[in-house]
Amino acid sequence: MLSNVAMITITIISKALMIAALSYLIGSIPTGYLIVKSKTGKDIREVGSGSTGATNVKRVLGKKWFFTVMLLDAIKGALPVVFFRFAVQHGIMSPDLYDLSPVIAAIFVIIGHSKSVFLDFKGGKSVASGVGTIIALNWQVGLILALIWGIITFVTKYVSVGSIIVLILSPFFMFCFDAPVSYIVYCAIAAVYVTWLHRENIQRLIKGEENKVR
Repeated sequence: MLSNVAMITITIISKALMIAALSYLIGSIPTGYLIVKSKTGKDIREVGSGSTGATNVKRVLGKKWFFTVMLLDAIKGALPVVFFRFAVQHGIMSPDLYDLSPVIAAIFVIIGHSKSVFLDFKGGKSVASGVGTIIALNWQVGLILALIWGIITFVTKYVSVGSIIVLILSPFFMFCFDAPVSYIVYCAIAAVYVTWLHRENIQRLIKGEENKVR
């Protein structure tokens, strides 16, 4: 017979794995790839930076689809976080300490976006989906970051600069809005992860070779 502690531990681990798996699969839906493929027949991974994100989609389909893919990726990032927050808050799932369920969902949805199981573990750079997760965790912080991203990108003309800066700022804004510690930690993790995904962009920025958004 398993002890109560062992049963609780198994339940917690099973719940975390279920959240992680579902969130990862949702994040893996390759929005940019599917849109470019349906519109042009091209594989977006063979164009420009090879990313499936909105910036690379813009190189093929233009500004309209840049914003469309960005919005869809943000929604994709937000959905699992919203679902699991709702499920815990309304008793559909057992409550957890430190608001970990939505944080697990957020982590794995951005991993899915950048390492899609449907695209041989390739994908985008998780900026739009990352901001989507932050909006789902705290809408005020998310909207402020989206506004800052827009201003920085407009002024510098570099999407990568705006993306890196807002993710680095995200844990500080979460702290200022008195968010749970788990949300602050998630934003710090996301900032490091997204910055790492932009390592080639950073190298091009240093060399003055980064492509401008317009």
